[in-house]
Amino acid sequence: MSQVTIKDLEVLNCEYGKNTIKFLRLHREGKKHFVKEVEVCAHLRLTSPQEYLEGNNSLVIPTDTIKNIVLVLAKKKGIPSLEQFAIDICNHFMTTFCQVAYVKTYVQEVPWQRLHEDGVPHIHSFICVPDGIRFCEAEQCRNGPLIVFAGIKDLKLMKTTQSGFEGFYKNEHTTLPERHDRILCGELFCKWSYGECKDFDFDCIWKKIRECILEAFAGPPDCGEYSPSYQKTVNCIQMLVLSRVSQIQVIEVVLNNTFYNVVDMKNLGLTNDKEVLVPVEAPYGSCACTLGRKKFFEAQGHMLRDERRCQLGLAAAQGN
Repeated sequence: MSQVTIKDLEVLNCEYGKNTIKFLRLHREGKKHFVKEVEVCAHLRLTSPQEYLEGNNSLVIPTDTIKNIVLVLAKKKGIPSLEQFAIDICNHFMTTFCQVAYVKTYVQEVPWQRLHEDGVPHIHSFICVPDGIRFCEAEQCRNGPLIVFAGIKDLKLMKTTQSGFEGFYKNEHTTLPERHDRILCGELFCKWSYGECKDFDFDCIWKKIRECILEAFAGPPDCGEYSPSYQKTVNCIQMLVLSRVSQIQVIEVVLNNTFYNVVDMKNLGLTNDKEVLVPVEAPYGSCACTLGRKKFFEAQGHMLRDERRCQLGLAAAQGN
């Protein structure tokens, strides 16, 4: 057996960084306080993988230094929005360290909301409301564009009617009955791409997309809208977002199904008309769909046509 040397191989990726940098940023305007509690991951790729190949650490920025830089940037610049803070981190590493070839930053927010008492907003008290986690990503290659993604995850949604699943393919292994009226419940992950970074109002766009997600899932408040499948619901969400939010180029949605079984109460002498149900946590169904604007892909060329590149934007940044 011949011995393999590094000359026979190619380094496809070599990056490192600091994960789970958690902190609270408190901003004061007189007596009124504002909070942003975030978790940050920051990764770097250097111009040479010599620390990986040769054990030479002369270019390595320690991960403890990366953590300290993130905290210092939070102190000096604040967190005007998650996306802007991720951009600030990318810009700092690109402009400060010539040995950095690529930087990727992930930021997610703890969902603190200002507490209200009798409709009056409190000046310094907050409540954590787990109605979806906001996150963003920013990445940049040297001499390449700054690419920004944003999203929402762990958003749990349910509607108790106006959902069914019929007409599906059947064979000898099919045991699932058709249903024209069922509970539609799931945990949603949604991630979208802005393409190259521009001067966007990220907070406003995020809120608008969240509203689109809720509207497309639920339908009109007085009657709802029928969903023939989880996949169609995902498509409706994506279509509404792309129709109303022109800044979004690509949107990925993952919807994990929570199924509910109707409890059989015949032995208890009761008729259960879908009033008492038990959730089935595992196994669960899942659908993942990515939808984007053709003009965006055509402008980007062949580098963004691969599905993974559409979702991550990494290859496009490398190609520039």
